[in-house]
Amino acid sequence: MSEQQDFNRTVIEEFRANGGRVGGRLDGVDLVLVTHTGARTGRALTTPLGHVVDGDDLVVVAANRGSATHPSWYHNMVANPDVTVEVGSATYQAKAVVATGDERARLWDRIAALKPFLLDFQDKAGPREIPLVVLRRA
Repeated sequence: MSEQQDFNRTVIEEFRANGGRVGGRLDGVDLVLVTHTGARTGRALTTPLGHVVDGDDLVVVAANRGSATHPSWYHNMVANPDVTVEVGSATYQAKAVVATGDERARLWDRIAALKPFLLDFQDKAGPREIPLVVLRRA
C-alpha cells in the first residue's frame, strides 16, 4: 500500500468514527468521502476530498496539487458518475458532474477566493485547467 493510500485509509477511518471530523493536518478542513467506481478496475474506491458547499451541491476540486495530470478519482467519476457521498454523519447517492462554462467560472471564482492556494496549483498545472466536480444529490 502506498503512503497516500495508507494516509487516506487512516483519514477515512477517523472520519467515519467521528461523524465526519478528523484531526491532525486536516483539522478544520471540510471533508467529504466519495465512493466511486474505478474506470479500469470496476472496484469501489473511497477518496477523502475537501469540498465547498454550493446550494444543495458539494463541489470538489481535481487540483492534484498542481500536477500536470488529473487525479485518478476524477477519471473514475467521469467514467462512472454515480457516486456515494458521506458528509458529516449523512450518506447519500449523488451524480458527479464536471462543471463547464459559466457554472465553472462562477464556482472557480468563489472557490479560489475561499482557498487562494488553488491559484498556485493552477499556475503549477500549466495548461491543464483544474476541473471542478459538482456532486448533485440523486
